[in-house]
Parts: sequence; C-alpha cells; structure tokens
Amino acid sequence: MPRPPGLAASAALVLLCLGAAAPAAPDHDGTVPPQQATAAQETKQKKPPSAKLAEPWPDAAKLSERRAEAEALPLFKEDVPLPFTLEADFKAISRDRDPESTKEYPGTLTVTDQQEAAVTIPVTLTTRGKSSLNPRVCEFVPLRIDLPEKEVKGTVFEGQQALKLVTHCENGRGFDQYVLLEHLAYRIFNVLTPRSFRTRLAAATYVEVSNHKPLFTRHAMFIEDDGDLARRMEGRVVEMPRLLFSNLDQESLMTLMLFQYMIGNTDISIWALHNISLVTTPARVFHPITWDFDMAGLVAPPHAIPNPRLKLISVKDRLYRGPCLSLAELEPHLAVFRTTQADVLALIDAIPDLDKSRRNTARSFLNEFYSLLGRQDRLKRELVDKCRPAPTM
Repeated sequence: MPRPPGLAASAALVLLCLGAAAPAAPDHDGTVPPQQATAAQETKQKKPPSAKLAEPWPDAAKLSERRAEAEALPLFKEDVPLPFTLEADFKAISRDRDPESTKEYPGTLTVTDQQEAAVTIPVTLTTRGKSSLNPRVCEFVPLRIDLPEKEVKGTVFEGQQALKLVTHCENGRGFDQYVLLEHLAYRIFNVLTPRSFRTRLAAATYVEVSNHKPLFTRHAMFIEDDGDLARRMEGRVVEMPRLLFSNLDQESLMTLMLFQYMIGNTDISIWALHNISLVTTPARVFHPITWDFDMAGLVAPPHAIPNPRLKLISVKDRLYRGPCLSLAELEPHLAVFRTTQADVLALIDAIPDLDKSRRNTARSFLNEFYSLLGRQDRLKRELVDKCRPAPTM
C-alpha cells in the first residue's frame, strides 16, 4: 500500500479540486452546448467530500447555540428504553439485501407523546449495513428511519430527521441480548469521552403491513445522528479518508484506540473511514469518532469473526492497533481508563434486561482489561512490544 499523503498534501488536494472545475464555455448565442452542460453539471455535483473544509464557519455564539440545541434533543435525554411500534412491508424489506440499495419503504412509527397520547408518524425506511445484509448472517436487517420534521413535533423524536436503528440480527429472542451488549459498549465510550455517539435503547414492536399483525417485540437501539454529535462538539462532519495518525487530535485518537482494545474491536479503519466518523472544528482539528461495535469481543455474537489478516483466533482476542508509544507516553491516556473503572463496571448492572450470564461474561471480559492496567510488565508486552508500527490503520 503506498504511503498516504499527510494533512498538508490532503489540504492542497482539496484546494486544487475546488479550483479545478472551470465553467463550460457558452456558444455564440450564450447557451451552453448539451455535452458541455452535462459535463459542467457532473463536475458541480461531484465536488470532493472534503470540500466542506473550505466552507465558512458560523461565529462562536452560533456554534454554542447549535451545541445547546443538539444536547437538548429529547430522544437522548433519558436512559429508559423507549417503546414504539413500527409497521411496514417487512417481507419486502427482508429481501432487500444489496448494500448499495437506496430503495425506500413507507412505514408508520407509533409512539406516545408528552401527554401520553399515541402518535402515529409516517416514516421512510431503508436498509443499511454490509455483512448484516447477508441473509446467511442476519435474518432481520438493520434500518435507517427518516422522519418528517412537522410530524415529530411534541414527541420524543422532535429535532430528529434521520436515525440509524440497530435491530436484532436473528429472530430468536436471545439474539436481542447482543443489542443490549452493544448498547453497553456505547455507554462505556460515553463515560470515557463526551466525543462519542449517544444511544437510546428501545422496545420495538414490528408489524407486517399486509395483515397488520405483530411479528415480535425485540430490543433495539437508536444511534445519535452524526450531525448532532458534531454540533455538540461545535464542529462538522467531514469525509476525509486516508488520514494518518499524526493528522488527528491525539487525545481523541488514543482514547478511541485504547477503547477499541478494551472492548476487543478490530472492525474499524481510519484510512477507509470504516465505522469511523470524522469531526473537524473551526481550528481545523480532526477528531475520529467510533461507532458500530457488534463485532467486538464484548458483544461477540455467533457471526463475529476477526479479519483473517490480523491473525486472531477470536474476536475476544485483543489487539492494539493505535500509534506505537512508550509506556510513559501511554500513561496519560491510560489514566482516564483507571479513573473511570468503577463507573464503567457499574454500567453492566445498569443495562436493563441483560441476563445474568451475559452480565457475568461482560464483567469478566472487562476485568481482564483492568487487570492488565495493574501489571506494568503485561502492559508493556501487549501495548508496546506487540505494537505494529504503521502511520495509520
């Protein structure tokens, strides 16, 4: 793999791309020939995602106002599981297994409003994901729900436009335990840093529209929109793949990479922005934010297997994939894990409906990590000696 360009080179490339598209030359009558018009339109539509770097920023007061609005969104103000009913053509949705599909399905979402009255909201559903769309992996697909702004006022979804819904993978009741464990992973990251996605557990009742009969009720989870996360950070989301470790905010990067080691997750890539969102601030600081932990050792569903290139036997085998540092350099970053240990372990008992065996397994898995923090020799072996030098991952 060729060595990726640094941030300066990436910024230069952005500026080049922004200035490279010249308008089509008009004919003598002042119109643009069809071929040139099409080319000009395509050029306009195909701005590089990194063009956001050149957009002007609001002033500090406006950024602060946006942060307050995002923090106050009602969906993520409570931890109590949210009951709702979702009715749609799930027979058709379950057949849509193309990762590139953009097909939309109408549905209705019913939830109680602030006065405890039932409110039915027309929504649009699309499938999402990659491996989970493989029918040999998951029977039930993860969803994206688009909500109409006017219809959600006065409900828990007020201020939301589009949300990822994490669903159970298999229809057997035990499989929604993995949703609870993934929620635990998100909550742990919330304890470690505010630069993390908020989630809201839900009790989802799915109804087939053809006969209006409920299929089942399962645990589900809403994930905060990345735009709202960025507003809480007084920043914006940018698509900037191929960044190096050195291009990123080091505190955010190290908290992320040590957290991934803690939960046993290797299903990420900063280089490809796989399960990574990138938030930049007016100071042009890049913060990597991680999401999607269903393949982590802490969750460990039956279909979870590590990438063969990493030569791990199981997703429960931890592998540190961050920048190679000395123990002295790692210590300031490890300090937050030590000081939050009690809060993190308390979360295990705070997750509703997680069964006893999975609570015990999760506690044992996390305690392995905390045991490592108390052994300088093992810590050096795992995080320093085994570190694979690389400019990114």
